[in-house]
Amino acid sequence: MTFFREYSSLLLLILLLFVAIKLNRYRWLPLYCAKRSFSLKKKQGNGLIHIIVCIVDHFEPANGNATLNTQRLRIDTWCECYPRMAKQFRDSDGKVPQHTWFYPPHHQEAFLEDLVTLCKKGFGEIEMHMHHNRMNPFPEINDSFRVKLLKCVEDYSKYGIFCLPDGSKKFGFIHGDWSLDNARGEKFCGVNNEIQLLKECGCYADFTFPTIEIAQPRMINKMYYANDNPLKSKSYDVGNEIVVHGEVSGDLMIVQGILGLRWGSKRFFLKPTIETSNLDFNEEPTIARTDFWVKNAIVVKGRPQWRFIKLHTHGAREETWDSLFGSSAESMFNHLSQVYNDKERYSLHYVTAREMYNIVKAAEAGKEGNPNQFRDFIIPRYIYLEK
Repeated sequence: MTFFREYSSLLLLILLLFVAIKLNRYRWLPLYCAKRSFSLKKKQGNGLIHIIVCIVDHFEPANGNATLNTQRLRIDTWCECYPRMAKQFRDSDGKVPQHTWFYPPHHQEAFLEDLVTLCKKGFGEIEMHMHHNRMNPFPEINDSFRVKLLKCVEDYSKYGIFCLPDGSKKFGFIHGDWSLDNARGEKFCGVNNEIQLLKECGCYADFTFPTIEIAQPRMINKMYYANDNPLKSKSYDVGNEIVVHGEVSGDLMIVQGILGLRWGSKRFFLKPTIETSNLDFNEEPTIARTDFWVKNAIVVKGRPQWRFIKLHTHGAREETWDSLFGSSAESMFNHLSQVYNDKERYSLHYVTAREMYNIVKAAEAGKEGNPNQFRDFIIPRYIYLEK
């Protein structure tokens, strides 16, 4: 049955590719199909397997043109319900599930204080999410995108966000509408040298992908460095894979989530479904999906014992709440605790986006053992997290 599922799903993927090619989407599918054809089982490595789980949130309180009262209610619900859910679970390091709120500067800045309070209590961190097409001026003129980035850093730093103990500032980034480096055109971005500008302004890594949109890079299920071509859009489409004992070989690290094919949807168990590591009302974190993530987790080449699962969501919307702090979330975290944290075969680690980056860098540097040692390996905790 497993054999049938694997190969019939490949055939269905190929059919999907031919249908979708007119839309210029799913360019990653041929490579995915080829890899699945030659290797149906992923090597897990020897010894204890460390499962490293990160949830990044395109967090937009005003999503859906919400009124200010609705936005306030959304924030208050998060501040009340997320801690109540998260406190029930601990990883092998004693950490509760970590959430990274990628907050857009064109939304209410006042809500940052509420999120900082959650972070100080140990529930996550805050990074940058930007729809710069919704910020004036647009289309971008002169050096306006750089100005927007630096103003966001300056504004957020009033709360200690992005601020490091030595006085410097760093941030992780998610591009609104998936259009990093002008991948979806002038309507959403318009900046072909965006990767260079992000690096120059203090961005340590991009966490935008995966997606089924045309913006998805052909480099799938890998951590890699992108090199910017300022004369070309979507420069990150290919890059240099991160490997153990490797060197930085690009302008910006691209930290991706799992992308692939799995069986089963919300309504049909035998329906082939594109897995994009999304948590939503119609993509709940079921036990089957959780097992799929563990089986297909991303690794740094040469360190198969450290397995990275990066999930994403749009968590401000009410319809996602069950998947993030409701019964579906509790079911997922309970399954992770019971099956993947026995400390004999598996050890579980809940991390923020910054911590995931640091652990990837530790793997690149040849570090081994317990990844918990390397949560602050390159970029230390922001000052609002210091105790």
